[in-house]
Amino acid sequence: MNPAFDRWAALAFFAVGAAFVYGSLQLSHTAYGSQVGPDVFPMGLGAVLMLLDVRLLVDTFRLRPSGEKDAKGNQAHLRQFGALLLSVVVYIGLLETLGYVLSTFGFLLAGFQIMERGKWLSSVMIAAVFSIGVYGLFVGVLQGTLPGFPTWLTG
Repeated sequence: MNPAFDRWAALAFFAVGAAFVYGSLQLSHTAYGSQVGPDVFPMGLGAVLMLLDVRLLVDTFRLRPSGEKDAKGNQAHLRQFGALLLSVVVYIGLLETLGYVLSTFGFLLAGFQIMERGKWLSSVMIAAVFSIGVYGLFVGVLQGTLPGFPTWLTG
């Protein structure tokens, strides 16, 4: 664990969470034919991200630096962080084009492989269950709206 890197990452992702919350406040509170408005998920996700980042920030101040600096470890962390940041940008760009299920599946699969290479079967299964499950819960149970599958796929 690298406390300095974790502090900067926590601050950066806290800003992303705050941007999610701020952006969700700009959305309408209700949608036609829906009990849940489009502002609920981004606001909830932003709030959860911010809370987790506060926890990470507190934990980094509790740790004592070991005094040894591992340059290769730091570079590996930075590469992972950069790859995850790039995958978030690609995810945001493809959300409307591919729909929620496919873009979330791809994002989660990429994230799992960036963090821990291998274990393809479990990564595919978890990404599929999560993306389909959240879509089904939000659209089916909560009566919300999310971009489903792309029109070129469903015909």
